[in-house]
Amino acid sequence: MPNNHLSSSEFATLCQSQIKLLSQSLGAVWSVVYLTEKIDEVGTEAQLFPFAIYPVAQNQSFFQLPAIKLADIWQVMQSQSIAQLLPDNLTDENTANSTKASRQRESTETKRLILPLFHQETFIGLLITGRERDWQPRELEQIEEIVRTIAIARFIELQYHWTRDKLTVQENLRRIEHDRLDNLLHQLRNPLTALRTFGKLFLKRLLPDDPNIKLAQSILAQSDRFQALLEQFEAESNKLPSLDSQLSLGQNSFSSLDSDEGIDRSSFLLPGSVTQAPVDLKEILEPLLNTASAIAIERNITLIDRLPTVIPLVKGDISALREIFNNLLDNAFKYTSSGGQVRLEFKTAPRMLGIAIEDTGSGIPQSDRERIFERHYRGVQAQGDIPGTGLGLAIAHELIVKMRGEIEIISPNNLSTDSPGTTFIVWLPVTEP
Repeated sequence: MPNNHLSSSEFATLCQSQIKLLSQSLGAVWSVVYLTEKIDEVGTEAQLFPFAIYPVAQNQSFFQLPAIKLADIWQVMQSQSIAQLLPDNLTDENTANSTKASRQRESTETKRLILPLFHQETFIGLLITGRERDWQPRELEQIEEIVRTIAIARFIELQYHWTRDKLTVQENLRRIEHDRLDNLLHQLRNPLTALRTFGKLFLKRLLPDDPNIKLAQSILAQSDRFQALLEQFEAESNKLPSLDSQLSLGQNSFSSLDSDEGIDRSSFLLPGSVTQAPVDLKEILEPLLNTASAIAIERNITLIDRLPTVIPLVKGDISALREIFNNLLDNAFKYTSSGGQVRLEFKTAPRMLGIAIEDTGSGIPQSDRERIFERHYRGVQAQGDIPGTGLGLAIAHELIVKMRGEIEIISPNNLSTDSPGTTFIVWLPVTEP
C-alpha cells in the first residue's frame, strides 16, 4: 500500500476548509483530522497521523501533532481532555484568549465527537471535534456530510495514487520487456546474416544441373523470409503505445515508483553477471573471423587478420566477449562499402591489451560520438539506407564496462586516403603472469 502521507495540496485545502466550516458555522472550538498510516489498518493498533487542525496559527498551514494509535485516542476521549493532544500555540492572537478560556472548561463542558472516516467499507481516519454546548440532530447531520465529503475526497485521492502506481509499474515492465526483445532481435541478426552469406556462397559453387540448387534456393528463400519477419517485428514493436501520457499528472503529482531500479536490461539472452576469468581470445576470435571471411568474400571487402601467434590471456567473460566482437565486426562490415577494407590487430598498454577493429567506412561524426553508446541512437546513420537498431555499440559498451575494460573510438582513422573510416579498440585487463 502507498504511504498515505503523500497527499495533494487540493485535498489538504479541501480538508482544511471543511473543518474550518465546523468552527464558523457550527461553533466548534477545535477540530482535528487524523488519517490512517496504512489504509489496511483497521484495528485498535492502527497508527494515525494528524493531517489537518483548526484553528491554526497564522504562520502555518498545518500543525504537526504526534502520530497516535487508535486505541490511545479512544482512551483520551473517555478519560481526559482532548486539549492534552493540542499544542499551546494552536491559535492565532485573535482567538488565543477565547480558546484559552474554552480549554479551561473543556474537561467538563466541551461536547466531543469522534467520527470515523469510512468510504466503501474502507477505514480512512477520524474527525475529532468539540464545542461547549450540545450538538443538535440537524447539526449532527451537517457534520456527517462534512465527514462524508472528507472521506470520499481522500478515497478518490488514494484510488488515484494506486492507479498511477500500477500504471507506472506496468510502463516500467513494458519498457524492460521491450528492451529484452530488442536485444533478442539484434542477436538474431548476426547469425542470420552469416547463414544467408553461406547460402549464397554455396549456391554460387553449384553447377546449373546440380540437384542441390533447389535446396540452396530454399535455404536462401527461408532466410530472406526470416529477415523480413524480423524487420516487421521491429517495426511493430516500436509502435507499442506508451503509458507516459497516462502518467502526466501535473505539478502536484505524487512521486512515481521506480520499479526497474537495479534491473539489468541487458541480462536477457546476454551475459548478466559477467565473470572475470582468464580468457584465450583465440578461442573467441578464430570462429568469428571464419564467418567474417565469408562475409568479406560475398561483399567484396578485404579482411586483414593480424592475429598474433601468442596472445596474452585477458580477464573477462567468454560469452560477453563473443557478443562484443561479433557486434563490432558486424558494424565494420555493415558500414564499409564494396572494395573497402576491414582490419583486426592488437595493441598493448601497461597491464592492458587492445583489440582494434578498423574499417574504411563512412566514419562517425564528432557530433555523434558523445551519444554513440546510447541505446537506439544511430545519429546520422539513421538518415541513410543501412538498416540497424542502434543497439550493437550500446550492448558492447555495457558488457565492456562490466568486465572493467574500456572502449576507444578513433574516427577518422587514416586507414584509407579516400574515406574517414572508424577504429574501435577494446581494452581489456591482462591476467597476471
